[in-house]
Amino acid sequence: MQQVKVKNVFFGDKHPLALIAGPCVIESESMCLEMARRIKAIAEEAGVPLIFKSSYDKANRLSLSSFRGPGLKKGLDILHKVKQKLDLPILSDVHSCEEIASAKKVLDILQIPAFLCRQTDLVVEAARTGKAVNIKKGQFLAPWDMQPIIQKAESSGNKSIIITERGFSLGYNNLVTDFRSLAIMRGFGYPVVYDATHSIQLPGGKGGSSGGQREFVAGLSRAAVAFGCDGLFLEVHNRPDQALCDGPNQIDLTQLEHLLLQVKRIEGVV
Repeated sequence: MQQVKVKNVFFGDKHPLALIAGPCVIESESMCLEMARRIKAIAEEAGVPLIFKSSYDKANRLSLSSFRGPGLKKGLDILHKVKQKLDLPILSDVHSCEEIASAKKVLDILQIPAFLCRQTDLVVEAARTGKAVNIKKGQFLAPWDMQPIIQKAESSGNKSIIITERGFSLGYNNLVTDFRSLAIMRGFGYPVVYDATHSIQLPGGKGGSSGGQREFVAGLSRAAVAFGCDGLFLEVHNRPDQALCDGPNQIDLTQLEHLLLQVKRIEGVV
């Protein structure tokens, strides 16, 4: 398997489980910095290498009135402060080719959102930066559909590719995880991350916004690590019920340490 190195964090090639974690969206500079600081301390205590994640723009919201974040410029400025003050590698979504020139100056991993994973120009342009690219598998795709998408990224000469599983649409407003996808996609030669928080999302389940069943995040995380994956993706919030975006599928910060210690023990057994 291809090894992907992002600063001091490694994915794949028999390296220990890595963590991508943070609040769904940047709600404010102070909140983002505080969450990054606390998540970093928890990850260090658990012995899990961390990539900090938060979105500067949630461009694919169902409702026009949904909170989207501070936007490209202000959001990248905040993420740059997190990176400089806490010495953390940073991941955020890119939604168009026009964003990439600015985003690559700050981000260590450029993430292709699930809804945009088939956008050829976006995937290729992100890979051309030479930065690591995390491609989230669309909830409308079979795992083997990711192979030609990987080939799009490879066409740039970039081999720093990560694939993320985030569940598959099963009927209206529901997602289900087929853990076979982890093995199938790892078979393409790149690290695979399991996004436990988006896998329990109920897309559009609240009418104008998505619902979620965060009570299942821990169990699915444990199952994914037992089955075999190279990293976990967890959206974490200190007050998820008051979160401005995707609160129902974010876990409470107070639950993070216990979950990380559990999956580390499972990883050791596996």
